[in-house]
Amino acid sequence: MIPRPFWVERIEKAWREAPIVWLAGVRRSGKTTLAQSLGSDRIQYVNCDLPVVADMVANPELFYRNCDRPIVVFDEMHQLRDPSRLLKIGADLFSHLKILATGSSTLAASRKFRDTLAGRKRLVHLTPVLWDELPAFNNTPLLKRLCHGGLPQALLADTKAPGFYREWMDSFFARDIQRLFAFRGPDKFNALFEYVLKQSGGLLEVARAASALGISRATVDSHLRALQATHAVSLLRPFHGGSQKELVKMPKIYAFDTGFLSFARGWDPLRPEDYGLLWEHLVLEYLQAHGHDWRIQYWRDAAGREIDFVIARSRDQVDAIECKWDPAQFDPAALKVFRSYYPRGTNYLLSPLTSPGYRKKIAGVDLYVCNPDGWRTHVGKQGSRGKVR
Repeated sequence: MIPRPFWVERIEKAWREAPIVWLAGVRRSGKTTLAQSLGSDRIQYVNCDLPVVADMVANPELFYRNCDRPIVVFDEMHQLRDPSRLLKIGADLFSHLKILATGSSTLAASRKFRDTLAGRKRLVHLTPVLWDELPAFNNTPLLKRLCHGGLPQALLADTKAPGFYREWMDSFFARDIQRLFAFRGPDKFNALFEYVLKQSGGLLEVARAASALGISRATVDSHLRALQATHAVSLLRPFHGGSQKELVKMPKIYAFDTGFLSFARGWDPLRPEDYGLLWEHLVLEYLQAHGHDWRIQYWRDAAGREIDFVIARSRDQVDAIECKWDPAQFDPAALKVFRSYYPRGTNYLLSPLTSPGYRKKIAGVDLYVCNPDGWRTHVGKQGSRGKVR
């Protein structure tokens, strides 16, 4: 079992704030293994995929009274008939217990959750294997992580097997999408998912997607909501301050994993021109994990100048994050325009460096050039307003 201390600490911290932690993440991202790593002597593990579990928890009070360990893990909890009632009784009547519930979707996505459990839960979104976790996963090379993706099974495989990705997509629809959202047929959904994988990292125009796929805009909207709820895609909204020259509505869309992106695009083996886009995806996953308290956006103006990621850490502190595989290829033109609108904040250029970060000025623009760990450390030094977990 590969230790993942960052995620264990995220769970432990969430328990200090609420009795229930909802551990969400796509299928095979390692939720079960992470839950079991909390210690067999500490957890009462319940596999909700098993039919017998429904009878076991039919009387929640009796079930909890018989728990002889401090942590109760409900794995794949959305399989139960009334999961929110079971969680609510545990949180309200058995305050000495900590509860971890896992599922592929956000808690509110399932029609079975009649109670949002406000004030009783915290969400931890488990991403694919992060940049700083690669040493623990057999010192996996970065290029292999970009090509294979970050699902542990795929990452640790000696070769990239197309069958793994095809089977995952089939089971994703059958076990997650169909059960949660009751979509009747896989064809339209899978067509949109593959379209998104090929468009990942770009602007999302719903009308264009509907026209290209020959399906209604309403269907595209509903399927996109399902993809978001199951963490298969992320939509980043544009950052803007009201200027008529800025994009204010159109989101950018990112698929959840570089392995599926490269699979859908036929990028095997990878070529150097592929590295940049995949690196941008890997950086986003790192920001989502380590900067989860902040809203991550992007910026673009009418002339097409763009900042990869923007984080407003306070009213007057707007950080700009650019991603480059090779920092020597950075063009400061977009950043100069952005800072003419928003002068306060730090400019980061994230690259896969092995050395510590350094400051640089290019065309009058101050930059902090670093890898993702360097970003986290540097932001942490900015003070309590910008503290990163």
